[in-house]
Amino acid sequence: MKPTVVKKNYNLVQAAKHWKYIAPILSYPKSEANYDRLVEQLDQLLDYIGDNENHPLIGLLDVMSNLIAFYEDQKYRHLGKTTSIDALKYLMKMHQLQQTDLTEIGSQGVISEILNGKRQLNLRQIKLLAKRFHVAPATFIDE
Repeated sequence: MKPTVVKKNYNLVQAAKHWKYIAPILSYPKSEANYDRLVEQLDQLLDYIGDNENHPLIGLLDVMSNLIAFYEDQKYRHLGKTTSIDALKYLMKMHQLQQTDLTEIGSQGVISEILNGKRQLNLRQIKLLAKRFHVAPATFIDE
């Protein structure tokens, strides 16, 4: 009987070769320190990607955001589920901000429409809010 020959998948071989560099940003945070490090790396990735919604690393941003969101859901699930608008209102209150303080997101009218549920946050706004408040972009994405 001939031994089975397993064809090597080039992508898997490359991933294995570089795994020690990739693992920290693709692994579920097991501690607050891991979580903080992942959030910091996500902030750096947001800076690197900028407003380019077609950037090759946008998938990595999604995966990292999901890992952070899952950690936050597990850690804070006792607080109940909130919407992106609830989160924004809470963060504005905690930072003592008014609608006019969020000019990088849009005009006061746009902010008002967002806070009243008449308008959805777009990707650019989500990135800016996540960076400003040092939270995962998933904070501002409703399921």
